[in-house]
Amino acid sequence: QVYLVESGGGSVQAGGSLRLSCAASGYTYTRYCMCWLLHAPGKEREGVAAIDVDGSTIYADSVKGRFTISQDTAKNTLYLQMNSLKPEDTAMYYCAADPVSRPKSTLLRDWRYLDWGQGTQVTVAS
Repeated sequence: QVYLVESGGGSVQAGGSLRLSCAASGYTYTRYCMCWLLHAPGKEREGVAAIDVDGSTIYADSVKGRFTISQDTAKNTLYLQMNSLKPEDTAMYYCAADPVSRPKSTLLRDWRYLDWGQGTQVTVAS
């Protein structure tokens, strides 16, 4: 069984930074596509950054240039560096994993990810 545990969320002022972490156990990252998704109240879940098994990354337009996804395979940990945070970034953030090879166009789609962590809250004050 796959276990994903997120951490690093919190409350910051607009313009601030946070780094989210996702510790995984039960498998190794190199075989899975990994994604950070957010879920804001009243909105649908949205993929913001993903990393494919070949190491390629993709970002939602809303976070390009501000967020960076990375992984430490030795530690089985996924990261999301979030800079220049905006109030609209406020949401619960989840990491998710998918072992199935699919088109890169689906990397940010929430339906492809079956294994999810419990989430970590990010709140950005204006």
